[in-house]
Amino acid sequence: SGHLRGAAAVEMAIVLPVFFLVVMGIVEFGRAMMVGQLVTNGARYGARLSAFDGATNTSVTNSVKSFVSTSVGMNAADVNVVITVTPGPGNPDPANDLSIAQAKDICQVTVKVPYNKVGYIAGRYLSATDLKGTCVMRHE
Repeated sequence: SGHLRGAAAVEMAIVLPVFFLVVMGIVEFGRAMMVGQLVTNGARYGARLSAFDGATNTSVTNSVKSFVSTSVGMNAADVNVVITVTPGPGNPDPANDLSIAQAKDICQVTVKVPYNKVGYIAGRYLSATDLKGTCVMRHE
């Protein structure tokens, strides 16, 4: 029976690291998907705010950073927000400034979060990856 116990120990030593690797991969992938969804929610929230009259780049950026950092559980300084305003038909170019955007201008908000700031496991394999969400709405 000692021989069988030894065989079981050897099998366990081979299988366990692989099993843990798979489990950690599932957890990490799940985290990436969840944060990706939250980043997209942040972009949607920012686009909705930027569509309103009276919105400014600073107010939208700060609101989105606060929203994403709270929902993801990370530092607001690591949340990157880019606002692009494309002029609507016949409108002058507002040069990406929401405060002078006119009705029918297209407001796009892109939110990026570096994966290494939100992942559970420290590793080089995803260190250069950004989780990104974008949403576009028409200015009112």
